[in-house]
This record gives sequence, C-alpha cells and structure tokens, in this order.
Amino acid sequence: MALGKVVVDQSFWDLFPDAKINVMFINNFKNESPDLTKADREKMLNQAVEESSKFTQVDPFRKNPVIAQWREAYQKFPKRKGARASVEALLKRANKGHVFDPINPLVDMYNAISMTYGVPVGIEDADSITGDMHLGKAKGGEAFVSVGGDGNNESDPAREGEIIYYDNEGAVCRSLNWRDSSRTQLNDNTTNAVVVIESVNDEQAQRALEAMNQLHQEVEQYFKVKPSQVFTLTKDAPEAVR
Repeated sequence: MALGKVVVDQSFWDLFPDAKINVMFINNFKNESPDLTKADREKMLNQAVEESSKFTQVDPFRKNPVIAQWREAYQKFPKRKGARASVEALLKRANKGHVFDPINPLVDMYNAISMTYGVPVGIEDADSITGDMHLGKAKGGEAFVSVGGDGNNESDPAREGEIIYYDNEGAVCRSLNWRDSSRTQLNDNTTNAVVVIESVNDEQAQRALEAMNQLHQEVEQYFKVKPSQVFTLTKDAPEAVR
C-alpha cells in the first residue's frame, strides 16, 4: 500500500506549536525533461549558489539567522551527534564554493530552490512509503538505512524522542529533515512523489511557501504534469490527503 496521506502528530506540535509544514504531491510524472537540459540545470544550480550568499553573510557561519534558527530547533529533540538541518548542509557547501553537478531534473530543481530560499526541501518516493507518512516523535528503534551511508546497508534505528518522518515500515527521514532513508529516496524511476518543506517560525514560513509555489510552477512547466495543491499543515490542520 503506497502513501495515503501526510499526518503531523501532536507530539511534533508539542515541541513546535508555531511550525508549518508545506506538502505537495506530484503524481504520474517522469523525472526527465527535454526543456531542461544538463546545461540548463548547471546554470540553475550556479545561480542558486549565488542567491544563497544572502543567507551566509555573517561570520562565523553558525551565527547566520537561517543556521542559528535550525540549530536551536534541533536542540529540542534527541539526535545523532552532528545531525543538522538539510538546508545547513547545502548552504555550507555553497558558502565554501562547492560546484554542484547536475544529478537529475527534480533533484536539481529542489536543491536549487532550497539554496535560493534558504529552506529545507525534502522529496520522497510516494510508492515506496507504506501507509500514511507521519511526522512526530520516534518511539525508538524505527528501522532506518541512510542515503549515502557507509555502504554496509545496516539499519541505524531512530532514537526515542527523535523527530522523524515514519511509515508502517520504519523511519522515512531522521531528525526532522537531516537525512532520508534509502528505502524511500527519490530515484530515477520515481513516478509519484511527496514534497515537504518545514518552517518553525513566521519568517521561515513565508520563504517556505514561496519556495513550494516555485517548485509547483517548475514541475508543471518542465514535467508537463500539474502537482496537487500546496497544503500548509498547522496544529489546527495537521493532515494532507493525497
């Protein structure tokens, strides 16, 4: 049974009552586009690196507001040492002059949007998710094999109290948006996907909504499919049905 809906548990809202979770579903698409060549994607990523500089102008790096806000958020739940928000990892690489090589159209799109707007963007293969996808506190022990791990394919279970995305089979993403599971990661054969962008304050929420709207527009333009509406989940409206 593939993904049915996205549900944000009360345990998440207890920690982050003012948070907003933007959700969008992309159905029946092919992760390719003749109108978005590799050269186009290289240009898109390079421009995003330039745009990202507005979020990394403070020295030291950790004092930049985007970074500081997410580090503060990550102090509220148990996590692995060194776990950081996905947007911090992208901005750090961009700040160090990293050249982002194109991977595939949708990955390049969301990496570019993440850097341009300074928000974490996550996309999962909806058909690899079993049942509903929840965001909340882990019970502890939820199975998880990381994308880009050490290659031994061994599970690194979630910690009790850690904020994770999870389904009926285990963790989908650890430590809010730190790292995806290899089981549900976006891949070249993905035809149905779910997109999430988290924000923990109003300033982030404005950028997150702009980012999701741009991704909606680009998916429709380049993949020739119309994504779902953009759902904004709050403590008073915590579910999005696919």
